[in-house]
Amino acid sequence: MRFLADVGVSISTVSALRNAGHDVVHLREENLHRLPDDAILEKAKKEGRIVVTFDLDFGDLLAAGGHSLPSVIIFRLHNQTPSVVSSKLVDLISIEKSELESGSVIIVEEGRYRVRQLPIKP
Repeated sequence: MRFLADVGVSISTVSALRNAGHDVVHLREENLHRLPDDAILEKAKKEGRIVVTFDLDFGDLLAAGGHSLPSVIIFRLHNQTPSVVSSKLVDLISIEKSELESGSVIIVEEGRYRVRQLPIKP
């Protein structure tokens, strides 16, 4: 799968995804660390990538715009160390592959995750 890592995502997590065989770009690697959220979504959509972030604003932007892509994975964890995030992310990808491919927002929390299919209807 193809991913776009937001600035808050550790390079260690990017490496874990790459080691698992995924195509991952980090915004810092492309010197786009100041890119606004709406432009990040547009970039991900154009490149067929799934956004990985800690920022809830992405879900709000997708809902407000009625977008069906790109998918976004949002982490809302107390322990946001790269090893915890990487482990949860790799597990999630294998379980929710079809939802990520079809367009969804997945919020990862401590003991669970929530999936909302796109477009999000009010």
